[in-house]
Amino acid sequence: MQSLIWVPEEEFIDQKKWIEKEVGDVGMKSIEDLCKQASKVRENSYSPYSKYKVGVTVLCESGKKYSGCNAEVASYSESDHAEEATITKAVTEGETIKSRKFLKVVAVSHTSDSAPCGRCRQIILEHCDNCLVITADENGKIRRITSVKALLPYSFGPGDLGID
Repeated sequence: MQSLIWVPEEEFIDQKKWIEKEVGDVGMKSIEDLCKQASKVRENSYSPYSKYKVGVTVLCESGKKYSGCNAEVASYSESDHAEEATITKAVTEGETIKSRKFLKVVAVSHTSDSAPCGRCRQIILEHCDNCLVITADENGKIRRITSVKALLPYSFGPGDLGID
């Protein structure tokens, strides 16, 4: 039985090294700026039901940045999550023309100390093999820096279907 138990401990160690390298490559000043932009766009949230405002800014491999926020409807399940709306905006602007893998950093600003939901993690994974995921408070102050692979270990993504 013990041989069937699996915990991705080595993967987490590798992710920590990857995250540290990416933070160095992107730079803390750029990461802080992305969080401030996410905080600013958060104020545009349409969230009359939950009152839970979320803002997102993404940095793409192209160097372009896109921002978006959540937009609720009375039937919660149909609401746009900020991550989804922002990534769709980048797709609409042509980021997937060269490759599906365009996400470098996803910065999320909201009031709780949590990461993107499972649905949004899967949407993020669709557009990268891995990227930084930064969570910030409502003022744009960084809370945590992690990666989509750390948030979604042992995931199912495009590569599992032979899509690069």
